[in-house]
Amino acid sequence: MTEETSSHIGGRLREIRKRRGLTQQGLASASGVSLSLVRKLEQGERPDTRLETARRLAVALRVPTSRLIADRHEEGADPQTVDRWAAVREALLTPAPSGPDEPPTLDGVRDAIKAAVPLFASDQFAELSTILPALLRDADALVEVSSAARRVRGRLLQLTGWLLTQTRQFDAAEAVMERAMDDAADRLDAAATVSTQCWLLLRRGSVADARELAIQWADEVEPRMSRATPEDLSAWGWLLLRASAASIRDNRPGEADDTLRLAKSAAVATGQEWTPAGDFLRTFGPVTVALKQAETAMIADRPDQVLRLAASIPTQGLRPSSNNLNRHRLDVANARVRQRQYAEAVEVLNAVRQAAPQWLAHQRYARDIVERIVTRRRTLTGEIRELADTVGLPI
Repeated sequence: MTEETSSHIGGRLREIRKRRGLTQQGLASASGVSLSLVRKLEQGERPDTRLETARRLAVALRVPTSRLIADRHEEGADPQTVDRWAAVREALLTPAPSGPDEPPTLDGVRDAIKAAVPLFASDQFAELSTILPALLRDADALVEVSSAARRVRGRLLQLTGWLLTQTRQFDAAEAVMERAMDDAADRLDAAATVSTQCWLLLRRGSVADARELAIQWADEVEPRMSRATPEDLSAWGWLLLRASAASIRDNRPGEADDTLRLAKSAAVATGQEWTPAGDFLRTFGPVTVALKQAETAMIADRPDQVLRLAASIPTQGLRPSSNNLNRHRLDVANARVRQRQYAEAVEVLNAVRQAAPQWLAHQRYARDIVERIVTRRRTLTGEIRELADTVGLPI
């Protein structure tokens, strides 16, 4: 492969298209991607495109998506977000200053993390940006004098890495998750950290790396079903879900189905939604798997199947992490848009905005959905305009 073809998606796209004997018009027709966009990508006028679009092109060309996006990375946080979280990033890099203040205690830090977990679970980003710097420094100070505090700090780093991933601060999140791995108390604790690392890779667009890491660790922690504990099943099940999510995005539908089927077997063995005390990120069970099954259907461009699955998922009173449930609602909204049911899509998006406005503001997926609604409606209601403002859709 020449330097030109490896430097951007357009070169790889042109090379594979020619190998398949397709014209640009033929590829556009087979993929559902506009001829104009295919031309712009191949000519280098557009150096990149959304993962969803890349996957459609890969399906038409019968190659893994990663063949087209080998060097691709998703857009990170906007400047306002970077500024808002500067104190948290500094606390992760700078040790606590010594002084006359009363030193932190293990019980005090543990209690403070416990009190902060509901803020993480309900996506209260503004509040967390305020309390995290001091809490991170206290946890670091404890580890210097107490090995027992390492697991407590590891838990805080897991949560912080998850939060930085949510807010698209990818480089900082990667560094934090590496530190969390160092503090992991056992292989199940490490597996939970790896699950978040896989999600980080997915958000960055590194689908091949996410798939390989998830499969490697799923093999590592696969339990003996006859004596598996809920902790075992949760760790294994989440890694399988990550592997499935990466596989479907990488245009490997058979592998995505296989890993999703195994995750479902783990969920059945769990019996019901299971959440360890104070650890909403490890919630796992039949409902969690059903949510991810709907997500897979949406990535595979099956909006009818998404809506059929959504109708059978008992979300009332659901207590998995907010991003799981609300991420599912975005899939439902997207499916409604694909079915040209715009009013219903707006209703779903408004429910998410009311439940988690700070979370929604960081979802590029939501912005794409709202953009489709805006471009396909002749006039915009006040609700649609408010949604566009919330997700940062440019004017």
